[in-house]
Formats: sequence, C-alpha cells, structure tokens
Amino acid sequence: MTIPIALTIAGSDSSGGAGIQADLKTFAAFGVYGASVVTALTAQNTRGVSGIHPVPAPFVTAQIDAVFADLDVKAVKIGMVGGIATIEAIAAALARWKAAHVVLDPVMVATSGDRLLSSDAVLALRTRLIPRACLITPNLPEAAALLDEGIASDEAAIANQGKRLLAMGCQAVLIKGGHAQGAQSIDYLFSGNGMIELPAPRIATENTHGTGCSLSSAIAAGLARGEDMEIAVRNAKAWISEAIAAADRLKVGHGHGPVHHFHRFY
Repeated sequence: MTIPIALTIAGSDSSGGAGIQADLKTFAAFGVYGASVVTALTAQNTRGVSGIHPVPAPFVTAQIDAVFADLDVKAVKIGMVGGIATIEAIAAALARWKAAHVVLDPVMVATSGDRLLSSDAVLALRTRLIPRACLITPNLPEAAALLDEGIASDEAAIANQGKRLLAMGCQAVLIKGGHAQGAQSIDYLFSGNGMIELPAPRIATENTHGTGCSLSSAIAAGLARGEDMEIAVRNAKAWISEAIAAADRLKVGHGHGPVHHFHRFY
C-alpha cells in the first residue's frame, strides 16, 4: 500500500492542540502519513504559553535532511519558525531538496495572544520563505504584520493586501477571515486566477486552539494527495469548519480548547 507523505516543520505544543501535534492529527484525518521536524519546544496549555525553547538551526537542518533522504515527501507545511537562523536553515534545506507544494502558515501569535515569532524575523520570513511557498495562509492580523500596516477592515482592503502578498513571490495567498466580524467567516484565496471568496457560518465557541495550524495542514494533506490548489483549499475549509463546530464535544483544558480533528470518526 502506497500512502502519500506530508511533512510538518513547526513547533511542538505540549498540550497537543496546535503545532506539530495538530498537524500530525490533521494528516491522519486525511489519510496522509505525517513526518515532522521540530523547530521549537513550547511549554503551553489551553490557557497560554509559559516557555519556548528553540531547537538549534543546525539540528533543524539535520531533521529535514533525514526525512528527505528517506521519505518521498509530497507536501510540506511550515508553521512556527521562531527566528532568523531557523528560517535560513529551512529555506536552504527546502531549496536543496527541491521540495514541492510548500504551504507556509506565518505563525506570529498564539490563540492565547503569546508572541511566537520575533519581530526581527519577519523580514526573513518575507524574503526567504514566502517566495518558496505555493501558498501562504495568514489571518487578518498576520497579513497586516507581513505588510507592516493596519488590519484590513473591509473586502476592498483585504483584496489589496492579498494582491500585495501575492507579489512577494508565492503562488497563492489565503487570507483567513476568522478575526473579522459578522455571521459569515469568509476566507479569500488569491492566485493568478484572481480572488475567490470562501464563506462559512461563523461558529460561536471558545475552543479554537490550533485552527490555523490545522487548516494549513489540511491543505498540505490535500496537495499531497494530488488535489489542485482550489480543491485542496475548499476541502480543508469544509473540514476545519466541521472541526470547529465539533470542538465543544472534547472538553479539553480550561482555556481555549482544541478543535476536534477526528470529528468525522467519533
């Protein structure tokens, strides 16, 4: 039996709701074998992050080389990268191995509000990783931070930011609308074919830990399975909406609990 393989390059969440733990759960939910490269260890739970221990950049390189030397990786998801040295290591390794279908989730701040990307690393993210990505998946605050401006407050501003992010060299941009207001949570997909709106009902829940990690991993899983970009994004959007709607069934922790990665199974 041949199974598609996806790789997550991200931080570890000790509570299991986000980071590589969420990514591996997502890959499994889509029938994709997951490999992982750890960029940082975090001490965290559903209430917040109490400590971050970066993995030295040479060991990040060693992990990537070990995976690509042996496994037939069909897609890569990048999440928390931490600092400039790690970004440089990831970019160099992905170029060396000619990695395809790289989905970059520009993780800067956790659901709890804790900062996960140093401010001096944003420029490196823009210039070294975004041009290597087939898709970047910022939420509204992350899109604004990447462009060093205010958060977009209407569709025209979102469209303007999406086009400018696309000009940074990636093949597509998905600006997530979860931080906006209104009955609909609308994501916007930008590519050479223009802009596509992806609406879904906004779900009232406090349990959204790992939403961004899981969505980008779901897209990477679809790409690993051979889906084209729009289909992979649409399928991932439908899946994460169901995972958020089912999140309150889990009863995990006392803060922002995780989404339900295996809602289609139990």
